[in-house]
Amino acid sequence: MSVWGMNDWQAWTSIHWSGWSPASKVLVLYGGLMTLALAITYFASLNDSRTIREVGIWAKPMKFMAATALFAWTTVWLTDVAGDTVTRGGAFPWIAALLIITSLFEVVYITYQGSRGEASHYNTSDPVHARMFGLMGIAAVGLTASQAWLAWEIWKLQDSWATPVAALGVIVGLLLTFVLATVSGFLLGGNQPPAGQGLPLLGWHLHKDIRPSHFLGVHAQQFIPLMGLFAERYLGNWAAHGFGVGATLYVLAWAVLTWTGLHS
Repeated sequence: MSVWGMNDWQAWTSIHWSGWSPASKVLVLYGGLMTLALAITYFASLNDSRTIREVGIWAKPMKFMAATALFAWTTVWLTDVAGDTVTRGGAFPWIAALLIITSLFEVVYITYQGSRGEASHYNTSDPVHARMFGLMGIAAVGLTASQAWLAWEIWKLQDSWATPVAALGVIVGLLLTFVLATVSGFLLGGNQPPAGQGLPLLGWHLHKDIRPSHFLGVHAQQFIPLMGLFAERYLGNWAAHGFGVGATLYVLAWAVLTWTGLHS
């Protein structure tokens, strides 16, 4: 068995890069830009002890930078899983543009507010900040709507009677990203989490905090397609049934976390 080396990695990257559409390449580079911004912000945070609600001012910008990079790269990966024909259509560049514009607006504003030691979310201290908070909500919906739009474009290319389970996982995952993340996002917008440090790395609290369910909503983009890939590869004739069970349990987990976040 050969060992996967640098030459193999370079060959894989070269093949995929040359095969990607211009919009896909832009999304990959955009994810790289967010990763670079994350690294710079991390090193800047090491010498800045300022906090907002007992949390370092750079924690939120870094979370959004990391999540944006993953979101952009996953979008490209999912088009490969479902068949990259969709990236050659006229809609995909607009989907990519919607993703970049909405996410970049959020990252820039959150980072700007953090640099000033001021909150971006839940900041309604004056009409300008209140308006910006509302615009962030609109941008968040636009960002997840890009995934619903992509799901529709992928679905139009499928034979609805013989859609592979992996492609079905992509479509369902993209749709759930829009629905679950949008619902939990609106609930989160009206229910500010408790102050202070929560769970390590994530920062969540286990009571009165919608962020765990919002995490499942946003990351349905990755988890649900992975279920579809697993089911197609390992469950044989039971692939569709297994995927259906897994996706249902995922939605139930989201619902339970949403309920506990509102009532615990």
